[in-house]
Amino acid sequence: MDITFQKIQIQDLNLVLELFKTAAEKIAKKNVDHWQYWKNPPEEKIKWVKNGIENDEFYFINDLNNYNIGMVRILSKDELYWGKQNIKAKYVHSLVIKGEFNGKGIGKIVLDEVEKNAKENGCVYVRLDAVAKNTKLCEYYENLGFIKVGIKEMPQSINNLYQKKIL
Repeated sequence: MDITFQKIQIQDLNLVLELFKTAAEKIAKKNVDHWQYWKNPPEEKIKWVKNGIENDEFYFINDLNNYNIGMVRILSKDELYWGKQNIKAKYVHSLVIKGEFNGKGIGKIVLDEVEKNAKENGCVYVRLDAVAKNTKLCEYYENLGFIKVGIKEMPQSINNLYQKKIL
């Protein structure tokens, strides 16, 4: 499947929050304690999303018919999770694929597109994190070639840090 990225605008904030909420509900049905704060997000999480939108970091993922199939946040630096880094990388957060598109390889397609863009921009790595308790997600990233390089403790979770060297 071919996809496009469309920058999310601030007027789309409620749609973004709804995508997070739907993802949290889906995750909860699998008995995984991950992203549950998105069901009723605290103000700091809403501010985090607003800042990302204002910084042109959030993108809708659309198919070629411009139908929305998810979203992703792509950053050029991520000091909150990774600290100050000297090596150029792209950082992926908030990868959400709508339920009806799960299992179709779209997550891999999105990460491949991010990697392609990162390579064009002279980056050495694509980096992301995953809640350590979400073992299926961690295995998914590892199966895509991401290597666990650290752990970051956050107020609401312990996250594994992953990176993939761009070849």
